[in-house]
Amino acid sequence: MSENSQIRALQPSALWNHFTDLNAVPRPSKKEERVIAFIKDFGERLGLSTATDSAGNVIIKKPASPGMENRKTVVLQSHLDMVHQKNSDTNFDFDTQGIEMYVDGDWVRAKGTTLGADNGIGVAAIMSLLSSTDIPHPPIEALFTIDEETGMTGAFALKGGFLAGDILLNLDTEADNELTIGCAGGLDITATGTYAQRSPNGSAGLQISVKGLTGGHSGGDIHLGRGNANKIMNRLLTVLDRELVVEIASVTGGSLRNAIPRESVANIAVKDAAKVTKRVSELAADIMDEYAITDPQLSITCTTIDVPSAVASHEFQEKMLRALYACPNGIYRMSPSIGGLVQSSNNLAKVSIQNGSFNFQCLTRSSVDSEKYDVANAISSSFELMNADVTQGNAYPGWQPQPDSAIVRLMSSLYKEMFNEDAHVNAVHAGLECGILGTNYPGMQMISFGPNITGAHSPDERVQISSVQKFWKYLLETLNRIPTRA
Repeated sequence: MSENSQIRALQPSALWNHFTDLNAVPRPSKKEERVIAFIKDFGERLGLSTATDSAGNVIIKKPASPGMENRKTVVLQSHLDMVHQKNSDTNFDFDTQGIEMYVDGDWVRAKGTTLGADNGIGVAAIMSLLSSTDIPHPPIEALFTIDEETGMTGAFALKGGFLAGDILLNLDTEADNELTIGCAGGLDITATGTYAQRSPNGSAGLQISVKGLTGGHSGGDIHLGRGNANKIMNRLLTVLDRELVVEIASVTGGSLRNAIPRESVANIAVKDAAKVTKRVSELAADIMDEYAITDPQLSITCTTIDVPSAVASHEFQEKMLRALYACPNGIYRMSPSIGGLVQSSNNLAKVSIQNGSFNFQCLTRSSVDSEKYDVANAISSSFELMNADVTQGNAYPGWQPQPDSAIVRLMSSLYKEMFNEDAHVNAVHAGLECGILGTNYPGMQMISFGPNITGAHSPDERVQISSVQKFWKYLLETLNRIPTRA
């Protein structure tokens, strides 16, 4: 049996078949044209009312099952785009290839790339409901948003009046015992500029590589203390510069704002390659010991390369290293009111220094809007001190919890009834579209839930098969219990 056939044979079969079909369509953020056409064609082939707004969001409406016409209308919402990340040694073209999946025990994984379970499982579940002929359900509005992973621009662009639903079920949570009723807002910070270059004084070239970090979601995994490749690389370069003097030609690390950077590479010129290599090895031993639990595959290496033709000026190098060292990364503050919840954080997501230009990117998150901007201003200040051009943009609001809403009470009670335990009703530090959608639909009750997904935004992403079955059963019974209109 082929690997795709193995996936299609899983239960519930409709969901896994739709997920397999979806994963054959390249769907990176900002390039969703193909998946928009795929979903639009899907709705039209079913003969359902299908529309696309000016941003590319797709809405498909399905009338209620016979006898359920008087139930409240439910909006089922998931995002179409996925994070495209792969291991450095994986040969894969996201623009042309479908995700290559396989079954690993009770899990489905991808071969060296992100899986797209975030949020493809949610999309596939909605597709399964739309295509079903025997599942009881209230009136459904299926909302497929675009560009959730790099700015939530689809949710921002959705206008009021496009939806008529009373309740929104967001299928984008990654733990099957959680009911999410609130989330953090976010803000992008970008620092750019140019710098003077000069000929190196060093007679040898070295390349330092930081690889094998666990990475993960910069919101949902930020509390786990995992290493950030950009911060580790800057730590190495700072110590080397102070002790042995190195000349930096280039540094490239990280790629996506919402992914904890897993790799960074620096090319440098040095006078004594043996001394620098030895010191890197010593520093690497300490750092790898520090991260032995969270990042057991961390690798820090130093190899010989040709002497770089140009390196950064002394002045820029000193200011740059200090600015990146000063940039906060990880947890900034825990919530004083909700136990265990990260209130504010920052991810130093991307560092690019090469050919006389630099670009640093951060994603700052907080469930408190004023604190989000306070953290962002502190980060901006560190980069402004090196005369960078700093911009703050793509801000999105958090989602304020409403623990006493009717849908939260219903789904909490139903979870206890079905699984004989209490659901974990919580807020998360990751960004969800509910906060944005709520600005144009303030009266709509919202809740987010989903199956167990680990390693989102990294090539370690996987989704649990048995948990998908649990999630599907819970979703169907939730729809069956939706109350009638007043």
